Amino acid sequence: MSSAEIRPDRADFSSADSLQAQPGDSGQTGTKPLRSVSWMPGVAAAGAAALLAWSIHLLMPSIPLLTAAVALGILVAQLPVARPALQGRLAPGLSVAAKTFMRLGIVLLGLKLSLIDIAHLGWVSIASVVAVLAITFVVTLWLGKLFKLPGHQPLLIATGFSICGASAIGAMSQVVKSKDEDTATPVALVTLCGTLAIVVLPLLWHPLGFSALQFGHWVGASVHDVGQVVATAQIAGPAALAVAIVIKLTRVLMLAPMVAITSFIVRRRADIPAVGTKHPPIVPLFVAGFIAAMLVRTLVPLPIAVTDGADTVQTVLLAMALFALGTAVRLGPLVRTGWRALLVALLSWTLIASLAWGAVQLG
Repeated sequence: MSSAEIRPDRADFSSADSLQAQPGDSGQTGTKPLRSVSWMPGVAAAGAAALLAWSIHLLMPSIPLLTAAVALGILVAQLPVARPALQGRLAPGLSVAAKTFMRLGIVLLGLKLSLIDIAHLGWVSIASVVAVLAITFVVTLWLGKLFKLPGHQPLLIATGFSICGASAIGAMSQVVKSKDEDTATPVALVTLCGTLAIVVLPLLWHPLGFSALQFGHWVGASVHDVGQVVATAQIAGPAALAVAIVIKLTRVLMLAPMVAITSFIVRRRADIPAVGTKHPPIVPLFVAGFIAAMLVRTLVPLPIAVTDGADTVQTVLLAMALFALGTAVRLGPLVRTGWRALLVALLSWTLIASLAWGAVQLG
């Protein structure tokens, strides 16, 4: 048994045209195309959850919006009264949110990245960030296999903890076509550890003897989601926050090559396809979009209104996607059988924090 249960009847509804009615729908037997509006209830539910998560963030700024969105999805999934809707009427729209909206959000994430800002860090800082990321990824992947985690969980946990949290997990899951339960558990774990970081890292700031800028570097190199980085680093002041964000976005930059390399490996390992089928693309379309958006941000002087608007849309899309992924988590089975995944996550979190501490000392 996997470490989290998933709605057994959720299919891949990422394309509305592929929706099919099941025998007995609308009182008829047989299979027929459903109207495209079948995904609307689930998308509306995800939108309402994103709005609620935003309200929680506004009331309690220390709680990142995306963290709140995942937590709401996990909470709703534990309610017996909600499960029939999650497994039925809402399932098509939630799948659209978890897949299509995740891809669109990752494309817009590229507009946060300016290669010029990253270049200002200097090659030593950039090299240390890349080294911490690479070591964390490889060791976490090895730990996941050592503890015999099921499916693609080792790869997804390694991706989330080394690069950029739940967004990276969502991107990687699109490439390897992981099952929803293989995606939901890493998302829950990276959210848990990122939330713990908001509390734990500030407590270690002064005992470790960091200056404000060093603390910002440490946070940016070790905390997972961008929102969690902001929530953690802002207590040390605007200069520390600026450093943390640039360091963090340097890690986000690695999302494209990591996903492309994985896609290439998946392509190479795939069996010879049947006539008329295709290999998966080496660079998925949404990753190409991410790179294009990053180049636009670097080369084109965009108005603040455009970047702020894109940031808002990106946040809403990712909040809806992460809520949908959260609804796939079943805490009962996770508590009973997921101790191995939890242990891998905690070890990975400790590893990246320790490596980042070392990188700050060397810097």
